[in-house]
Amino acid sequence: MTGKPLRIVFIGLSLSSSWGNGHATTFRALMRALQRRGHQLVFLERDVSWYARNRDLTDPEFCELRYYDTVADLSGQYAPTIRSADAVIIGSYVPEGVEVIDLVAGLAAGRFCFYDIDTPVTLAKLAAGEDEYIAARQVRLFDIYFSFTGGPTLTRLEREYGARKALPLYCSVDPERYSNTGETPRWDLGYLGTYSPDRQEVLERLLIEPARRMPERRFVVAGPLYPPEIDWPRNVERIEHLPPRDHPSFYSRQRFTLNVTRADMIAAGWSPSVRLFEAAACGTPVISDVWSGLGEFFPLGEAIFTASSSAEIVRILSTTSSDARRDLAARALTKVLAEHTAAARARELEASLAPQCAPALVSTDVSEHAL
Repeated sequence: MTGKPLRIVFIGLSLSSSWGNGHATTFRALMRALQRRGHQLVFLERDVSWYARNRDLTDPEFCELRYYDTVADLSGQYAPTIRSADAVIIGSYVPEGVEVIDLVAGLAAGRFCFYDIDTPVTLAKLAAGEDEYIAARQVRLFDIYFSFTGGPTLTRLEREYGARKALPLYCSVDPERYSNTGETPRWDLGYLGTYSPDRQEVLERLLIEPARRMPERRFVVAGPLYPPEIDWPRNVERIEHLPPRDHPSFYSRQRFTLNVTRADMIAAGWSPSVRLFEAAACGTPVISDVWSGLGEFFPLGEAIFTASSSAEIVRILSTTSSDARRDLAARALTKVLAEHTAAARARELEASLAPQCAPALVSTDVSEHAL
């Protein structure tokens, strides 16, 4: 790390629970890496019953995790924490996000940032006049708009919505927590993801239908909220919830893993799922649906396979040798370790914040103990 440690406050959807919440994995990896680099971190999470019933991280070693009951709590008991921070980063899908943003904008003395882990979804909502967790007028309030999506979307944020500076901050993986476990493969193809209506048609085409055509093969789908009326073939195993600690074992037991992308993110491109990086870090070859920018993260046909039809999946599973699978996985692993680790993302975030946070580092009116 260069310069002084930063005091960073995150206000996000949930850090404590990964149940139906991909944000938790992204925040956990990024914050662990930031803490290792000497930064002081607080995560403020709305205390809602859904996540409270399904918490799988209650006492993180890398940050202070605190809960608030109402938006008013942020201007009350947590106002000193917010004011003393060198940077405050609000995430997408925060409950009552519009109110939270307006309130924190008046409190933050350091850099005020937004981390959109759902950028294409956000822009679709804004275009439709919806302000579920951010309003169009608020985009220009942030010093930096960090985006899960890169490419042309960054230009759109600046030109159409007035973002002062839009920068990519892709998801990542912690290779100390994600690596191959050495277990014997159990499934020929697997998928990890919460049910989403706009992904289900692709999942049907790229996993469920191939399972019907290949009854001698074994498949698996892990993730919550799938409707009971889905007709799962007998050779598709279902896992309702898979906590992050079990992800490496899950990936390591697959001959291939499938990546399926939400429609808004396919349209925007340059929106890599954390599944891509996690699977690659575990040495599991990936088959993905197709979207613009994918080849910039993993060279197509060299570090990742793509498929658009059931027949393509059947061909890949039927004709790819063990050596070819290992070569594909090895190239993906090399790419991830070089460019897509949590440590790499922490350095990117630090480089974006540190020069602009210098005044806040030099002078702070609130005691260090506020954090």
